Amino acid sequence: MLELTQQQLQALATSEESPPIVLDPATKQTYVLVRRDLYDQLKSMLDEDDARQMAPLLAQLDPEDWEDLSAYEKQP
Repeated sequence: MLELTQQQLQALATSEESPPIVLDPATKQTYVLVRRDLYDQLKSMLDEDDARQMAPLLAQLDPEDWEDLSAYEKQP
């Protein structure tokens, strides 16, 4: 874990960006800083909808059981 310096804490406190965005000067890569509790909450929401977890279930479906999507192509 990285620990912020006093200068970094002050910069975050006065930042107008929410959430704060930081820059790695060596790589020019940007990062968004969020509180750990928010990160955990977001991560759990994303994990629930992970398509990779659905792949084994989708592979078990019989193509004949798929719904015909042509009905949804018509415009109202």
